[in-house]
Amino acid sequence: MSTEPDAPQHITPNVLREWALPEPGAGKYGRGQVLVIGGAAYTPGAAMLSALAALRVGAGRLTLAVGASVAKHVAVAVPESGVVPLDEDDDGHVVVGALAAVADTAGTSDAVLIGPGLDEPDGARDLVAGIADAVGPDTFVVLDAFALGVAADVEDQLRPLHGRLVLTPNSGEAERLLGRDCGDDDVADAREIAERYGAVVALSDVIAAPDGRTWIKGTGSGGLGTSGSGDVLSGVVVGLLARGADPAQAVAWASYVHAAAGDRLAVQVGPLGYLASELLTEIPRVLVELGG
Repeated sequence: MSTEPDAPQHITPNVLREWALPEPGAGKYGRGQVLVIGGAAYTPGAAMLSALAALRVGAGRLTLAVGASVAKHVAVAVPESGVVPLDEDDDGHVVVGALAAVADTAGTSDAVLIGPGLDEPDGARDLVAGIADAVGPDTFVVLDAFALGVAADVEDQLRPLHGRLVLTPNSGEAERLLGRDCGDDDVADAREIAERYGAVVALSDVIAAPDGRTWIKGTGSGGLGTSGSGDVLSGVVVGLLARGADPAQAVAWASYVHAAAGDRLAVQVGPLGYLASELLTEIPRVLVELGG
C-alpha cells in the first residue's frame, strides 16, 4: 500500500463553487467580528489594507488595533472601523504589553489577524505569545508579516490554537517557521509547517492543511508582487473566517480571489503597476462571479 500523500488539488472556479462559502449572516454581528492587530507608527497602511479587505469579503464588524500615535488618523481614514490605540515606544514601535488594550475585543472576535504593519520583534513576539489566552475557544487566528517572523520563538504558546490557526508566510518567513532553508518543493515545505503548527499554510502557490491535504492556486500574475498585496490576502482570509468558513476553505477561496483580482487588474491597468489598494475594489466582483 502506498504511503505517498495525495497530489495537490488545483483550485478552479468549479472547485470553489462546489465548496461553497457559508451564507452570510443578516447583520454585522451575524457576518462575523474581525480584529486586526498591527499598524506601527510608520506602517499603519498595512493594517488598513488588511482591514478593508476583510470588509470587502463580507465581514460584519471591524476593529483595528494600531499604534497610539496613528490611531486617530486611522479612525478617520477607515470610518467603518472601531480603532483601539496600542502602547508604543518613542520610536513608534508597538511595545510588550500592548495586547492588554485589546484583550476584551479579542475575546469576542470571531477571527483575529496579527502582523500587518508591525515592525519590532519584541512587541510582535509578545502579541503572538499572548493571543491564544486572549481569544475565545472558537476564535480563528491568522498570523502574517512580522508576526510570522517571531512565531517560531513562541511555538509552545501557539499550541492551543492548533486547528484554528492560519499562517501566510513568504519564503523567508517560511524558513523561520521551519528552522531551516526552504527546499525545492513548496508542497513539502508547506506540509511540514502545517503539521508542525497545526495550521493551514499558504506558501507561494501552495496551500497545506495539517491533515496533509494540499491545493495549488491556479491563477495570479506577477503584478501581485507589490507592496501591500500580502496584507490584502491576509485580510481576505480573516474576513472569510469571520463569515464562518473553515480555515482550509477560507485560505483556498482567499488565494484564488486575491489572484483573480490581480488578473483583472493586469488587463485593466497592465501586468505590472497596479496597486494593492486597487485589489480591494475587484474582490467583491470576483466573489460575485464565483457565487461567494
